[in-house]
Amino acid sequence: MQSWYAERFEREMGCTEDELLRWLPGAVQGRPTRLQPGAATVAIGAGRLHLRWHALPARHIALLAMPRLAIDFAFEAVDEAERQRFMRHFDLYTQRGGG
Repeated sequence: MQSWYAERFEREMGCTEDELLRWLPGAVQGRPTRLQPGAATVAIGAGRLHLRWHALPARHIALLAMPRLAIDFAFEAVDEAERQRFMRHFDLYTQRGGG
């Protein structure tokens, strides 16, 4: 998990679009979310988070093929403290097993 989150950043997540869409309501803590193909807008207080994603080629490790999404996070009018809280929860919620 990151220790700080910028107002705009890109990341790669090891999931399919269907998995991301299943996780999204819990990851955003039930906040109002407008979905569009390859994108979502999440209301956060008076501001919002714009998400855009597209599939990347799967990562292959031996016989294992792991799906990947490139995701762009762009916060608009969300103060830093709220952005940090939101992203810590988002990351914990979408974290896969391990450790």
